[in-house]
Amino acid sequence: MSAAGGHLRVIGTGPGPDHWMTSETAAILAEATDLVGYHPYVARCPERPGQVRHASDNRVEIERAAHALALAAAGRKVAVVSGGDPGVFAMAAAVMEAIDRGPAEWRRLDLTVHPGVSAMQAAAARLGAPLGADFCAISLSDNLKPWETVARRLEAAAEVDFVVALYNPASKARPNRIFEAFDLLRRVKAGETLVIFARAVGRPDERIVVTTLAEADPALVDMATCVIIGNSATRRIERGEGREPWVYSPRSVEAD
Repeated sequence: MSAAGGHLRVIGTGPGPDHWMTSETAAILAEATDLVGYHPYVARCPERPGQVRHASDNRVEIERAAHALALAAAGRKVAVVSGGDPGVFAMAAAVMEAIDRGPAEWRRLDLTVHPGVSAMQAAAARLGAPLGADFCAISLSDNLKPWETVARRLEAAAEVDFVVALYNPASKARPNRIFEAFDLLRRVKAGETLVIFARAVGRPDERIVVTTLAEADPALVDMATCVIIGNSATRRIERGEGREPWVYSPRSVEAD
């Protein structure tokens, strides 16, 4: 059991702007004695006198989660901070894995997970409804799983015509995976398939590119980019006057 008053809250701050942080998350941050998370995400949180920040590198998720659990067990009010939604390629899974591996008393902690606005939701909202049909999200990072697994899942999603949101598409350590992913997609899907590069949505350096699979330049992609690959029915609506088009994926599907 945790010491009196200790608890752990797993939260996501949204894609970046304060207005996309939920009021529930803001209240949790205001109450927390300790914040635990990846450096950039902790830095987004408002500072509060007396609050302790435990910021760390992005490759130590399980260690970070175990540290947060130990703090909560010692009676601290801990917030584990992710960007976006904590359950989408973020710290909720790491916390659960740490509990699964850890001491039995961690299973009795006062622990809750709280939803946030994900990067793919923010990107989709900017364009209209590209995720309006059946879709899946795939992380291109091979830090925690073999690239062969990533490629197999991406190919399967493309073959059954899901709309696909790609997370963690490129980094300094993995500059070529996004090119390999597009080579795979171009072997499976039509060249006119719509592609969205949504970078830093909601932030001052936001950039959105709507293009096709045949013409897409993966060199535009970095870790701040959410990539959305349409299905065979995804359409664009031109708006004129230099405005970005709307993009949507119809919910209706004609029988084969």
